[in-house]
Amino acid sequence: MTDDPTGTAHDVTALFNGGRLIAIPRRSARRGQLLAHLADTLFEPGRSYREPEVNAALRTVHDDAPALRRYLVESGLLTRTRDGASYRRAH
Repeated sequence: MTDDPTGTAHDVTALFNGGRLIAIPRRSARRGQLLAHLADTLFEPGRSYREPEVNAALRTVHDDAPALRRYLVESGLLTRTRDGASYRRAH
């Protein structure tokens, strides 16, 4: 267990095995922790990404890149243009 008072680091670490995400959590709070971690570690602030780049980054941790991409957009951690051609980290 870590000394992180929020428990976030421990919770997120527990979702991975060998650098791969075991499963996308069903509980929204836990999924939110995971999504924040993915946004922070896979996407640079201020940089635009094309959809294939987003998918490639997400596939480094899990095969279901479309689901993770959708969750990131729905949670507001990634924004996308109306035509879906360009994505950005929200903060």
